[in-house]
Amino acid sequence: CGATPRLFVFTWYALNFTVQVHKLTLQLLFSISPIFKRSPDVTKAWGTKSDTLLKLDEHDFTMRPGFGGPAVPVGVDVQVESLDAISEVDMDFTMTLYLRHYWKDERLAFRSNTNHSMTFDGRIVKKIWVPDMFFVHSKKSFTHDTTTDNVMLRVYPDGKVLYSLRVTVTAMCSMDLSHFPLDTQTCSLEIESYAYTDDDLMLYWKEGNRSLNTDERISLSQFLIQEFHTTTRLAFYSSTGWYNRLYINFTLRRHIFFFLLQTYFPATLMVMLSWVSFWIDRRAVPARVPLGITTVLTMSTIITGVNASMPRVSYIKAVDIYLWVSFVFVFLSVIEYAAVNYLSTLQERKERKQRERLPCTCGVDHPGMMSASYSEVDANTTGNYGMREENGVKRERMLVQLAMESDQITGHVGSTVYSSVWIDTHAIDKYSRVVFPGSYILFNIIYWSIYSI
Repeated sequence: CGATPRLFVFTWYALNFTVQVHKLTLQLLFSISPIFKRSPDVTKAWGTKSDTLLKLDEHDFTMRPGFGGPAVPVGVDVQVESLDAISEVDMDFTMTLYLRHYWKDERLAFRSNTNHSMTFDGRIVKKIWVPDMFFVHSKKSFTHDTTTDNVMLRVYPDGKVLYSLRVTVTAMCSMDLSHFPLDTQTCSLEIESYAYTDDDLMLYWKEGNRSLNTDERISLSQFLIQEFHTTTRLAFYSSTGWYNRLYINFTLRRHIFFFLLQTYFPATLMVMLSWVSFWIDRRAVPARVPLGITTVLTMSTIITGVNASMPRVSYIKAVDIYLWVSFVFVFLSVIEYAAVNYLSTLQERKERKQRERLPCTCGVDHPGMMSASYSEVDANTTGNYGMREENGVKRERMLVQLAMESDQITGHVGSTVYSSVWIDTHAIDKYSRVVFPGSYILFNIIYWSIYSI
């Protein structure tokens, strides 16, 4: 019974010794044979600092890569996220984009068996050299920082670097508003190095025109985006030299429907409303004068409202031409009635003088008092009976209700009869009914044929 525990203890020690021998044998094989030898991947080692991995302490990153040698090629591509606003008053636009830079810095090369890149956030960007890009003619710009700085740095084992950041920039756009609102605008966002000339930094689009990508959901309420494209040019400054400059160009065509409803259509209606006075009796001064004044004031309000939302440019815009020509038509309709009234007054004076020279032969067969008034019912039967025109006055006949009142023995008896009197329509009114609409239609044909191209 005492030998059995000793046997188990001996067996356990023997097995433990065998396992240890096998471990030592395997370690010896891995250390001697090149087949089993494998160098450690420092990128996977726990506790390795990025400064140590990228050897940031061994180099001076205040200087560009290859300092003193040829220019550093820096490729650029852009992803346009949104085109936020276009302002005619401030002459600028706002754009949000992803700006990516590609270059090679051998000082950042590291050892990796998997050849995988390493990604860092914006904190390490301050420790290495990056291209000093800025937006030419920008008014304000910022890098997004919610929830953290929207900056990404990706380094490859051979030293290639991808630097990406999300930026919103408001830049100047010189607009030509001579065809507003039937205009097409071309704006550009310009990218350039601030310190390095083309001798030190060669800036280029990484894949040509394909370097610019846009979100398909980009849309503007007032413009139609027709085209995005890229160009590259050299910019010269007399004090510093030549610089590579990249351009993001985009073409915008303005939607006209809003202005048709808010500007053109109301102006056209006001002009047509002013023509109504040509069909109103020239003696109806309280009807024709307020109509003309109302249309003139309304046109002035439309012109003021349009100019309030536009910059104070020194040239004439297309909408100004339309509104001011419409204003002239409305104003001429008021002047037309002034001319008609003046000429009619002169004609009546001449006729009165002629009647005073002749003996009075007029009279009324029926005794009593006669009063004449226009009847709304009989006014509908007004018609032109083809009478001749005398002294610039066209005679038109209207049935007028004549109320005859006579005193009878038994009391007052009112007798109503219908007679015909003549309404004077001046020749200027007759011609204006044709000339004004015809001229305005001709103006519209010329206007839209010129500016809608």
